[in-house]
Amino acid sequence: MDPFETTVAGVRELGTDAVAIDVTTPAAFSARPGQFVKLSTTIGGETVGRFYTISSPDTDDTFELTVSYDPEEGGDFSEYLLSLETGDPITVTGPFGDNYYEDESRVVVLAGGPGIGPAVAIAERALADGGNAAIVYRDDEPVHEDRLAALSVAGAEVLVLTESTALTDAVGDVLTGTADEQVFVYGFAGFLEDAEDALEDAGAPMDGSKAENFG
Repeated sequence: MDPFETTVAGVRELGTDAVAIDVTTPAAFSARPGQFVKLSTTIGGETVGRFYTISSPDTDDTFELTVSYDPEEGGDFSEYLLSLETGDPITVTGPFGDNYYEDESRVVVLAGGPGIGPAVAIAERALADGGNAAIVYRDDEPVHEDRLAALSVAGAEVLVLTESTALTDAVGDVLTGTADEQVFVYGFAGFLEDAEDALEDAGAPMDGSKAENFG
């Protein structure tokens, strides 16, 4: 899969230490909510890249990437991303990933930290396609709150938890156990472990879920 160069269509602050980068969609590119791409650039004479999951419900015209960063330990690549402005060139490779939305009629997305990007994308797409959606999101500093509120108004079940809150009750509340229900899990390793325990308690083993470990 070869890298391609396109342009930044916009950059927006999302809250504490997070931005949304809108990327102009090249003619030959398409991706599903839940897939991810690699952004790369040259720093100090070396090519450096990072992977980011698509956080828009489609890739028509543009697609969105949600980028969280640590202001104290972000490093050179974070500084590069935060310096981007509308019209700047950007190098993208992808899409990658097999754990994405595939027209399921009911989606339940468990998201920790940066997992909120694919969570809102999948839920929005499912509702737009006439399906049902639920999100359980755990983060002490939530982002995409406007989109979560809009999803709730549109009929999705949205539960936002603090980092100290166990997932078990919330996961049990949103699972229906119907044959058309697909569970997605996105987040860091610790969150995936907690999600696995909560799903087991609810009688929905993790091996039936689509999951991505962000490290």
